[in-house]
Amino acid sequence: MAKMTLDAVDRTILLYLIRNARMPFLEIARECGISGAAIHQRVRKLEEAGTIRGSRLEVNPKRLGFDVCAIIGIRIVDPSLNFETVEHLRAIPEIVECHFITGKYNILVKVYCTDNEHLMHTLFDKITKVDGVTQTETFISLNEAFSRQVEVPELEEE
Repeated sequence: MAKMTLDAVDRTILLYLIRNARMPFLEIARECGISGAAIHQRVRKLEEAGTIRGSRLEVNPKRLGFDVCAIIGIRIVDPSLNFETVEHLRAIPEIVECHFITGKYNILVKVYCTDNEHLMHTLFDKITKVDGVTQTETFISLNEAFSRQVEVPELEEE
């Protein structure tokens, strides 16, 4: 997918929406000095181009009782099974992120569990039961130091 060329207004819109996805378009329009309709059109253009993938509510997993966060490296017997394996992993509700990676493992997943026993059950009764999974390595997160969106790049001067 080609990179989209963003002008200063597009960048400003993205900055506001990254900070607060619920910010009203009319408020963004006032900050940008353009009409609300123009903001709607630009956001739609950014969505259609795949620059904006959506907006979502962020929930604190600990407040819901998910006290254990772990990152698990998964090695697959045959890398040609990567996509098939990911479809099986997608069905495991504890897995909230999945990445194809380089190095010792083929796939890296992030899981949330209520406690260590739940993590053990998820690992041994779900993840390692997926066809083709030959090895895993689990890293328990002690605390999330930070999480953020990608920063909007500066506008290049011509």
